[in-house]
Amino acid sequence: MSGASAGAERTINTAGLYRTVRLIRRFEERAVELVHSGDIVGGIHPYLGQEAVAAGVCAALGPDDIITSTHRGHGHVLAKGADPARMLAELTGRVTGLNQGRGGSMHAADFGIGVFGANAIVGAAGAIATGAAWARRRLGKPTVAVNFFGDGAVNEGMLLEAFNLAALWGVPVVFVCENNGYATTMRVDDAVAGTITGRAEAFGIPASTVDGQDPEAVLAEARTAVARARAGDGPSFIECRTQRFDAHHTFEHKVRLRYRSDEELERIRSRDPVAIQGARLDAADRARIDGEVDAVIAQAVAFALESAFPDPLTALDHLYASGLSPRRGSDV
Repeated sequence: MSGASAGAERTINTAGLYRTVRLIRRFEERAVELVHSGDIVGGIHPYLGQEAVAAGVCAALGPDDIITSTHRGHGHVLAKGADPARMLAELTGRVTGLNQGRGGSMHAADFGIGVFGANAIVGAAGAIATGAAWARRRLGKPTVAVNFFGDGAVNEGMLLEAFNLAALWGVPVVFVCENNGYATTMRVDDAVAGTITGRAEAFGIPASTVDGQDPEAVLAEARTAVARARAGDGPSFIECRTQRFDAHHTFEHKVRLRYRSDEELERIRSRDPVAIQGARLDAADRARIDGEVDAVIAQAVAFALESAFPDPLTALDHLYASGLSPRRGSDV
């Protein structure tokens, strides 16, 4: 590859990564505002500050690859290519949402682009990603699955079982731990014995740690892991050291929990993934992308708020794949 071609490729990657982190940032900021206005009922788990992880990992994936996500999953879903308007409609409980308003913030899915669902059960999505990747490989497809999870999940048995099967059967899955330092309000050092990467290494899974605030650093590490999986060399584990800028859940905006000092929050916010990636662009390109993203988010908000709510009479629809109604007491 010539120097000019390499430079062009870097420019495309740099701009693309910036667009993704900026899109996630503006989406989450507007979502928080919609929580406060009452348009999103029940609150959300903001992804603010962790955008580099979703952007970098998903940039290493192809359209037929799979991801599974967490309760803090908006960024992953958007980075994999979901329509921001339909995603926001899902959060606001509208029929035009990704899942007709039935999944909400913690259960958004879009099978058409390989999003096999966010999951509110901590650590549960690891088994889903492992099973999906194994099944695709059995069909002869070169699919790679990525399982996103937080530091709090590394002590969950479901995730460790997924590690075991992935390693035993050489499943093409990449486990991505977003270590933001806290499991809700508990510090990692108070909750995790040993090391996070040591969990994977105990099963013979290659594990690495990367700067989770730098989109390009995450992308480089993810490309290596995805290439390994696609080549048939089995699973990998990436610990992304990242920072959560906002609350664990927007409920904290009311109760004002004080588990992080002002000094700690200032230090955390000093390494902003949007600023880090934006600094790699010239001012004109960055301003242009900012304007384009703002327009997309404005259209998404309008689309969501103008969409209809589901008919209450359809509340029990889609519970069963067969379309059968739940059994009545007399049918048991």
